[in-house]
Amino acid sequence: MDLHGQRVAVLGGTSGIGLATAIAAAEQGADVTVVSSRRTSVDRALDRLPPGARGRVADLTDAAQVSTLFEELGEIDHLVYTAGEPLALTSLDSLDLDTARSLFTLRYFGALSAAQAAAPHLRPGGSITLTTGIAKDRPGPGWSTAAGVCGAVEALTRALAVELAPIRVNAVSPGIVRSPLWSQMTGTERERMYEEQGAALPVGRVGEVEEIAQAYLYCITQTFATGTVLTVDGGALLV
Repeated sequence: MDLHGQRVAVLGGTSGIGLATAIAAAEQGADVTVVSSRRTSVDRALDRLPPGARGRVADLTDAAQVSTLFEELGEIDHLVYTAGEPLALTSLDSLDLDTARSLFTLRYFGALSAAQAAAPHLRPGGSITLTTGIAKDRPGPGWSTAAGVCGAVEALTRALAVELAPIRVNAVSPGIVRSPLWSQMTGTERERMYEEQGAALPVGRVGEVEEIAQAYLYCITQTFATGTVLTVDGGALLV
């Protein structure tokens, strides 16, 4: 997975899976830029990234800002999109449609906007890697919006793989992972969920962001994969 001389932009790369992916890519020699809507998040991420990594601030729900971002970054080799807000499960009878729309705005339309803006700047052999999730495959109660977003991103991945060829477009579909996405829960609630969910998996535990990051590196460096959704879920879809 030698990425020396390659430029990788990780949108949503300042925490959780995105930061772990940025760190992993930098360790393989990539010139990494992480992007977030908050300067404080960018600064914290740069403290953890190797010297030479760069950070940018942009509202990923604003297509004009995203377009400007890629104009200023110039040529890149790989786009990774991991941006997403903390998850909240909501039953249908209490679902707020404005909140549901906001999930699509960042996770789906943000990814679409990033792909549109980045495509003209991707060098030959480049790739785009998006983020979906196993909610699309096995949703539970309260997951209607999350499952819809994940399903939409999977369909987008395949459509872009055809339209942008020979640029490769893939997605990673994580299972339950110990990450800031669950920050709206109390610490006790999170740990209980991790323990209960992990015990039900064939691997016997929930995932770690560093493990999921390896799936993104695979999508970046596997030059014969496109239109592929790589599931890394500890066997959740088997049980």
